Amino acid sequence: MEAGHPLATLAGIWRYPVKSLKAQALERAQVGARGLAGDRASALFLATPDRARTGKTFRGKEHRLLHTVTQPVDAVALVEADGLHLETRGDGPFFDAQPLSLIFDRWIAELERVLDMTLDPLRYRPNLFARALETEFPGEADLVGAVLQIGGVRLRVVAPIDRCVTTTYDVETGQPAPQVLRAVAEHRDNVMGVYCTVEMPGELAAGDLIRRH
Repeated sequence: MEAGHPLATLAGIWRYPVKSLKAQALERAQVGARGLAGDRASALFLATPDRARTGKTFRGKEHRLLHTVTQPVDAVALVEADGLHLETRGDGPFFDAQPLSLIFDRWIAELERVLDMTLDPLRYRPNLFARALETEFPGEADLVGAVLQIGGVRLRVVAPIDRCVTTTYDVETGQPAPQVLRAVAEHRDNVMGVYCTVEMPGELAAGDLIRRH
């Protein structure tokens, strides 16, 4: 594919002001070296003594309704019944691996055909969701190392994203669908989406073309 060739159109932008809680949709965003402005600026930490993960972030995989609430106080209320105590820290950002995640509709469509069901991109908690312009579209591993220009931002794809049980939770109800993760494991080597680093900060907006350089 020639340098600068349009690969896709940016269709969705999301940030997560509190890690593991509900997404916030954006029409445009400033992107710095540490990702989208305000993304995962805060996080919940397990503060219950004598637990294996005490002092570490409380993750979406640890409660199926975390991603349905916006405020830390609501998340705390969800887990109190389990005898857990959470504390909020606001000195982020708190990322799992890299500052930005990106997913294309073609990849999700592969799973939808296998499962015969519609999948909301937010199951995968991406920062960026794009609609591909090409019929023949590369997989995650094929994009690793690529530089992508989106509006005034330049990203480098650095790794595919391995998936966990969080992706089985419906984004509105938290209802689990274990077949979703099984399908990712069996048909996509447990991968959905890619991590990116920021090579050139700037602004991007829904509708921007994504060009591969």
